[in-house]
Amino acid sequence: MAAAKGKRVYLTWTDEMDTALLAVLVEHHNNGDHAQNGWKPHVYNAAIRNVREKCSVEITKDNIASRCKTFDKHYEIISKILSQSGFGWDWENDKLLIDSADVWNRYVEANKAAACYKTKVVKNWDAISTIYSKDHANGDGAQTGVESAQVPPEQVDDASSELPQKRQRTGEAILTMLGDMKASFSDVLKSTEPLPLPQVTPPAEILAVLQVIPDLNRCDMLKSYGKLILNERLFQALMELPMDMRKEWILLLNDS
Repeated sequence: MAAAKGKRVYLTWTDEMDTALLAVLVEHHNNGDHAQNGWKPHVYNAAIRNVREKCSVEITKDNIASRCKTFDKHYEIISKILSQSGFGWDWENDKLLIDSADVWNRYVEANKAAACYKTKVVKNWDAISTIYSKDHANGDGAQTGVESAQVPPEQVDDASSELPQKRQRTGEAILTMLGDMKASFSDVLKSTEPLPLPQVTPPAEILAVLQVIPDLNRCDMLKSYGKLILNERLFQALMELPMDMRKEWILLLNDS
């Protein structure tokens, strides 16, 4: 639904439209169809088509980008809340579960932006958390070790062939030695450069992901948490799975 104000057109998103949009985004997220600043072009086209077919509403790429910013904000705030003790997610009513008013008041005192989320209904949390919980930083282009520098010995010009054989060999030896010294000096300089640290997901983010897996009990959550914080590859494998497969995978992991 769009409302005009001057020349700008504002779109009002319904729950049905959100569901249609997120169904497409989850599918393409699992296929790895992210671009540097959003989604690949065919993802936007698929989302526009699905919302049109399911909701009879015309949307644009800009509408999708704007809505994704809202989803991103929801995930940023809610996942941070869920990483703290005293909070959970009410899957039946699509909102936060809070142990007590004191727990909430202490949290909001330090996180003012979260104040409106006390009773806020956020539907499709499973889809939102699936899309936005994956770490986008993959370390592409980062160096994994120190490169060795090799400086070839300087070439002697044609005039050197006229020099006595002994003098020519001495000159070549000196040039080769200088080249080795330059290479060694370059190695020393590079060895002082700090190496990039490996990508590590913060434990709070891992806990937040586990807390939103439906019907995962506390004991299984703690067992898997202990394994995932020690193995980044296992956490990446979990994030590649759709939400309805994550509990079964966690239980298999705990039994291994």
